[in-house]
Amino acid sequence: MGIFLLAVLLAIVVYVVQKKRYEKTEYYQQTKNPYSSVRFNKGRLGEFYTYKYLDSLTGYKRYLFNLYIPKSNGETTELDVVLLHESGIYVFESKNYSGWIFGTESQQYWTQTLPTGRGRSQKNQFYNPIWQNKGHLKWLQTFLADQTLPFYSYIVFSDRCTLKDIALTSGKHYVVNRYNLFSAVQQNIAKVGIQLSSDKIDELFEKLYPLTQINEAEKITHIRNIQQRAQDNLSQNISAPAATQNVEKTLCPRCGGQLVMRIVSKGTRQGKRFWGCSNYPKCRYIENLPDEHK
Repeated sequence: MGIFLLAVLLAIVVYVVQKKRYEKTEYYQQTKNPYSSVRFNKGRLGEFYTYKYLDSLTGYKRYLFNLYIPKSNGETTELDVVLLHESGIYVFESKNYSGWIFGTESQQYWTQTLPTGRGRSQKNQFYNPIWQNKGHLKWLQTFLADQTLPFYSYIVFSDRCTLKDIALTSGKHYVVNRYNLFSAVQQNIAKVGIQLSSDKIDELFEKLYPLTQINEAEKITHIRNIQQRAQDNLSQNISAPAATQNVEKTLCPRCGGQLVMRIVSKGTRQGKRFWGCSNYPKCRYIENLPDEHK
């Protein structure tokens, strides 16, 4: 009993120390996300780790988190992490996934493969994160309205996953595990040199920072717009073949988690595709997709 209580006390002490360190970070100062909500939310944790891995970069820099950029249709698109550095503007899309990741720059869907035991695996499909980040870059460039600014696109996957077969062809995007992020950005800095003055970085920060501080009503509207697009996409999928389905980043209408496309591994629907919540098993929301061939 004494050992158990000691272990509990030690765990509490470690938690408190980590919480205090977290609350001194720029990520917390800007987002005000409670430590508990970051530790137990895969999306936020991935964003925080992306920031932590980059924090020791040299050179003048400023960060922006959860940046809601307006689109031409009146909606917004959310950027996970943006780094304003003297070498340019870095837009990071964080994917806190595990398993094996397969995909090419031109494919609409990428695949996550997870072992399920006894030599079997589960395959989940998700929207090409390069395409997703291209949309982020498009609206950020439109908002800033300055064609001289240098932009860089980075897709950052968890250290818990393996990038098995990622084919990049344009040379405009980087796909890395988080443990390789620092060196990848450093290499780009060495290649391009100083592109932005500290005054320009401050000017950009002042223009963009208000877009990180939107109120809860605006965030709810953003989520509802995504959910509505998800429902619209699901309705369109009834008649659209898989090769032409346009599936953007979607949220679970039940809990707000990210929906991922999965493939049934057994039973009467084996091989069929469906939307499943990334928060499974806590959330068991699913939406079956219709058969692709009637």
